[in-house]
Amino acid sequence: MIFRKELIYICVLASSVANSQNVSTRNFTSQDTARVNQLLSISKSNFSKAPDSAILYAARARDLAASVNYQEGVAYALKNIGIAYYYQGKDVEALDFWKKSLEIFKSMNDEIGTANILNNIGAIYFNQKDLTNALEYYLQSLKLAEKTKDKLRILSALNNIGGVYFEKPATHDKALVYFLKALPLSAELNDTESFGTTAANLGEIYYARNDDSMALVYFNKSAKAFNDSENSPYAYNNLGKVYDRQKKYDLAILYHKKALGIARKLNGSLDIVQSLMGLAKTNISKKNWKEALTYLKEAEQIATEHQYSGELKNVFESFSFVYNQISDYKNAYTYQYKYAAIKDTLYNIETDKKLGTLQFDFEIQKKQSEVDLLTKDNQLQQENIKRQKFAKNAFLSGLFLILMIALILYRNYRRKVKINKLLDKQKDEIEGLLLNILPAEVAKELQTTGEAEPKHYNEVSVLFSDFKGFTAHAEKLSPQELVQELNACFVAFDEIIGKYNLEKIKTIGDAYMCAGGIPIEREGHVQSMVKASLEMQNWIRTNNEKRLTNGLPAWDLRIGIHVGPLVAGVVGKKKYAYDIWGSTVNIASRMESNGEPGRVNISSAVYESIKSDYNCSYRGKIYAKNVGEIDMYFIDELRNN
Repeated sequence: MIFRKELIYICVLASSVANSQNVSTRNFTSQDTARVNQLLSISKSNFSKAPDSAILYAARARDLAASVNYQEGVAYALKNIGIAYYYQGKDVEALDFWKKSLEIFKSMNDEIGTANILNNIGAIYFNQKDLTNALEYYLQSLKLAEKTKDKLRILSALNNIGGVYFEKPATHDKALVYFLKALPLSAELNDTESFGTTAANLGEIYYARNDDSMALVYFNKSAKAFNDSENSPYAYNNLGKVYDRQKKYDLAILYHKKALGIARKLNGSLDIVQSLMGLAKTNISKKNWKEALTYLKEAEQIATEHQYSGELKNVFESFSFVYNQISDYKNAYTYQYKYAAIKDTLYNIETDKKLGTLQFDFEIQKKQSEVDLLTKDNQLQQENIKRQKFAKNAFLSGLFLILMIALILYRNYRRKVKINKLLDKQKDEIEGLLLNILPAEVAKELQTTGEAEPKHYNEVSVLFSDFKGFTAHAEKLSPQELVQELNACFVAFDEIIGKYNLEKIKTIGDAYMCAGGIPIEREGHVQSMVKASLEMQNWIRTNNEKRLTNGLPAWDLRIGIHVGPLVAGVVGKKKYAYDIWGSTVNIASRMESNGEPGRVNISSAVYESIKSDYNCSYRGKIYAKNVGEIDMYFIDELRNN
């Protein structure tokens, strides 16, 4: 099934916090509330375009509200900080601030604010594919929204719950219940975007059940709601898909062409490719191979230009099928090879699919061999007739046929050798890809058993880094320059942590994360992490000297380190990722965010491990949820012992 849009509704509405009915001790004035609301409004306006600025303004609102004991203002400020982190893809930080906000809303018995935050927390768990927790928070949000008769939040919760159940075909019945509740509410609130998307998802469920009549009902509702807007091609292509299955090819082509016309008018390249593919597949159903090839060629050109890998996979597969049908085995083999290659780039390395691709390659070759052998059979029959009259000529013809068969067998042998080499190459590439994204021990376990068990570690050192003022740098650089600058830094960091036998976990935007003591526990990983962090800062300083000489601005790096227990393991099924979880990760992130450019900020746990080797400066305490206050230190220099 295909989602046009993710059914995740984050509540970012600008709620007024000055007139709440549940107010704590009022030490604030109307001027204070007005100033807090003004800061929150500025924060909201920067969520998508400048999330760092959104965090800054929300933090100022929080501090002002806290100074005058204005709890509502504190709660909404924490909510805004979480939303800004969510826009940055920093789910851990977003979840931390939203849970703090939730505690305040609950303490004030503010059911509207509580329902709002519960919905947002559910979205975090949905993004992480933790459907159980996502569903729990969405259901709590729905219960409170219904109690307060807040229709907008009821709609958000219904759609989000339906989205959770939509994830698995086994729970589509439950998804139907919630989508069917959301649909009339979307109409009542005149939310055409929600109505169109919900109707499309209902259509997808009925289409998967082969209930074309109901699928058409909801796809038509979706098309009417989108009303020839930028989302209309999705609805029209779905209608074409249903009519194609019903063999009503004229209607299928009509709707695919309608989708294509709107997509071209609005210059929606992805919609153009999907519409062309719809037209190609309908022509394939009609066995109109020439027309199908025309649409496939245009779809391939646009998908290649925009690097739509998923769409290219479908294009190559359809090309191979069509060429095979018209006995153009050379092109069929070429596109089948492209299809197999792009599946590798999408990390689709499931064994059964790979074998299916190779089997299809073999069938193409087999058909070509059968054609050759049939031709030779006819020649043999003719020679047998002639041999009755001309024994000598028959002998020479027989010898010629033996040579031809030998050549055919030799050619087939060469093809098999080529295929075996291709298989060996693909196997090496797959193993190389696994080693690029997973630790060697985890990759070996995954290849051997088909899964990698998560493990608990008693002591792991975790490092976070990011660049101060990254948003300002990004605004001044082209996308190519920005990626080039970041890549240079991250490549250098990769070499440094590799030198100290540390494990890179991931990068998110300008943030870099690594760990020590996993996946194999070892002594001295804390000291190795500290050495690596200082070497990273030295590299940045040297690089900045070169940049300043060339008239370029400096990049300021903050680093934070903490050590403690955590859980590590592999997440994902198609795109594997080795990740770590636990309060140790959160605290390391807090060390980084509370550090300073050019310095390495460490927790007391790290300080205790290195204090005999390094001079450090005490910085004070920072609060960490579920842990309490933690001392922070800057690493100054190596001791001369």
